[in-house]
Amino acid sequence: MLCRKETNRDRRCPLSAETAFDDTAAPATQHPHHSPRTLHSALLRIAPAIGLFAAARLTGLVLMSVWAWHIGRQPRAILGRAWDADWYMLIAEHGYGRVLTWPGAVQSDLAFFPLYPGLVRGLSYAVPDRITSGSIGLLISWSAALVAAAGIYAVGERLHGRRTATVLVLLWGLLPHSVVLTMAYTEPLLTAFAAWALYALLTRRWLWAGGLAALAGLSRPNGIAVAAAVLCVVAYELVRGGSGGHGGHGDRRRRGGRRDPRLWAAAALAPTGWCGYVLWVGFRTGDPLGGYFAVQRGWTSTFDFGAGAARVVRDIALRPVALPLTMALLIVLVSTVLFVLLVLARPPAALLVYTGVLVLITLGGSGFFESKPRFLLPAFPLLLPVALALTRARPRAAIAVIAALAGLSFGYGTYLLTLSPMAL
Repeated sequence: MLCRKETNRDRRCPLSAETAFDDTAAPATQHPHHSPRTLHSALLRIAPAIGLFAAARLTGLVLMSVWAWHIGRQPRAILGRAWDADWYMLIAEHGYGRVLTWPGAVQSDLAFFPLYPGLVRGLSYAVPDRITSGSIGLLISWSAALVAAAGIYAVGERLHGRRTATVLVLLWGLLPHSVVLTMAYTEPLLTAFAAWALYALLTRRWLWAGGLAALAGLSRPNGIAVAAAVLCVVAYELVRGGSGGHGGHGDRRRRGGRRDPRLWAAAALAPTGWCGYVLWVGFRTGDPLGGYFAVQRGWTSTFDFGAGAARVVRDIALRPVALPLTMALLIVLVSTVLFVLLVLARPPAALLVYTGVLVLITLGGSGFFESKPRFLLPAFPLLLPVALALTRARPRAAIAVIAALAGLSFGYGTYLLTLSPMAL
C-alpha cells in the first residue's frame, strides 16, 4: 500500500474507522481479493520488519539458553513449562479441574482461558507422540508472535508508513518483558488477534474485526479490550449512518450504515468469546454471573480501581523489594506516560479504546504486581509515539536507543527466566 503524510485537510474524526489516507492511497487494503503480485509486494514490504523482530527474539533466546545451560537448567523446560505455561499445558493434557490451595489463596485452572490449551490439545493429535505439549505450545506461541508482528506492521504502515511500522515492530520485540513472546504463554496469541482486528477496523472489514475480537476474548481475560474497540467503532458507525448530510458519496455511505448487517454482526460477534467463557465458568461453579470473578478472587486478582496496586507501590517506596517489582513499577509509569502521549496524538478510536482498556485493567487490577508489564505487552499502540520519534531522529541517536533497549531486553529477559525469585 502507498502511504503519504497526513495534512490538516486529511484528518478525519478520530472516532471513525477510516484512517487519514484517502481511498486511492491504499488500494491494497480496500479489497478482500488481491492479485498474487499485490500479495508478493506486501510480503516484500513486511519482510524487513519481521526479519528484525525474529532476529531480536532469537538473540534473546540464544543468550537466555546459554546462561540457563551454564547454571544447569534446561531452556526448553523454562520456556515451555514455567509458571503459567505449566497450567496451560496441564489443561491441554488433562482438561479443567486442577485446584491448588495456599494460605490466603485458592488457585483454580478455570482462571485460564481455553483457546490456547485447546490449540495445543488439537495440534497434539496431528504430531508424533514424542513431541511434548510444551514443545507444541512453544510452536504455537512463536508462530503467533510472528503473526502478531505482521499485524503490528500492518497497523503501523496504515497509519504512518513503512519506516515507522518497521521501528514499531522492532520496539515491540525489544521490550523488557518481550522474553514472554518466546514462552508458552498467551500474550503472543492475544496480540496476533488484536493487531489484525484493529487493522480490520481501520480498513472497515467488520466481520473480520468481530470474529478476531471473539477469538481474542477466548485467549486471555484482557482480550475483552479488543471487543471494546470493535463495539466502540461500530457504535459510532451506526450513529453516523443515521445522521443527516449534504449529499454526495460519503453521505450515501453514512445513510446506509444502519442498514449494513455486517456492522450489527460484528457488534454481536465481538464479545461472544469472552462472555461465553465467563458464563461457562459461572455455570460450572454454580454462580452464572459471579463464578468466574470468584475464581479470579481465589488468585487474589480483582479490579479494585488501583487500591491494591497503590499498596504495592507504597511498599516499594518504603522498603527494599525484589528487582521485578521495581522494574514493574517503572514500566507501568512509563506506559502511563506513553498512553498520555498516544491520546494527545489523536489516533483512530479503535487503537485508543483498545489500549485504554488494557491500561485500565492493568492499573486498576490487584494481585501479582510483578506481572503488570506482561499484561501490557499486547498494548503495542503505546509504542507509536516512540516509533515516530525514532523515525524522525538522527540515525545515530535512533541506533543508540535501540541498542540500549536491546541490551535491557536481553539481559533482563534472561534474569526473569533464570534468576528471578518471582513468577513472570
